[in-house]
Amino acid sequence: MRTVYLGTSEFASTVLRRLAEGPHRPQLVVTRPNRPRGRGRQVTPPPVAETARELGIDLLQPERVNSDDARAAIAASEPEMVCICAYGALIKEPLLSEHAMLNVHPSLLPRWRGAAPIERAIEAGDAETGVSIMRPTAEMDAGPVCLQRSEPIHANDDYGSLAERLARLGGELLVEALDTSPPFHEQPEAGVTIAPKIGPEDRALDGSAEAATLERRVRALTPHVGAYVILPGGERLGVRKAAVSDAAPPPPSELSVDADRLLFGCVDAALELLEVQPAGGRAMDAAAYLRGHGAQLHTA
Repeated sequence: MRTVYLGTSEFASTVLRRLAEGPHRPQLVVTRPNRPRGRGRQVTPPPVAETARELGIDLLQPERVNSDDARAAIAASEPEMVCICAYGALIKEPLLSEHAMLNVHPSLLPRWRGAAPIERAIEAGDAETGVSIMRPTAEMDAGPVCLQRSEPIHANDDYGSLAERLARLGGELLVEALDTSPPFHEQPEAGVTIAPKIGPEDRALDGSAEAATLERRVRALTPHVGAYVILPGGERLGVRKAAVSDAAPPPPSELSVDADRLLFGCVDAALELLEVQPAGGRAMDAAAYLRGHGAQLHTA
């Protein structure tokens, strides 16, 4: 089947690689423009652009995918199906109705419609999530679903480990949908939840929450976004791994040191910070961090 692929993220890159392995290899890949990224703000292509070049697939990076020029380029490829995965911008009319479309969404729709379904599933403590193959509509992630498969969320899963499994599953399901053309079914009205984009307010750990909630948040934001606590001097300390502790907690949102353990106070218990990352530095276990910085913190 002749396809055009729209995607941007690392997740979408994994799906693209699977799609390109077989008879549905895209004629054209459409992704977002190069943007400044990282601390140095160096202009960098999105992961899907790098993958398309590596695979030797024609690449288009329009400022607006819904523009006349972008629509004309997509139409010129004569796709039988436009495949979408984590593109990062809404597909609007008339493009939305100009081609048959399949969207790869990493959740068990109608749960977790929106921009951050993997993060929100981990943060909520869901036992499972999955991938849905659906037809995009004007309403975000509300279109009919033709394939859906679940994936357990393990107790030690962070975003990185879970997204990797879901991306592989998404690639397999997309190819299956193209191979078999399964029927579509409307999503049920019950059970709709929204997964809003991760914002700055999601990254700071707040001791007014329970320790288990913050432990899940750390996993949900690792390694791609990153949670942090505020040190006594106002500097941020990134938190890459944490666990609920039975140690006596410091006051909520405060830090303390108990032997070689770094503790963050929560409303119900202590959150032990197991792996941290100082500003501008590398990630390290808490004991290594405390050897260099412990004197700056209150010692229990």
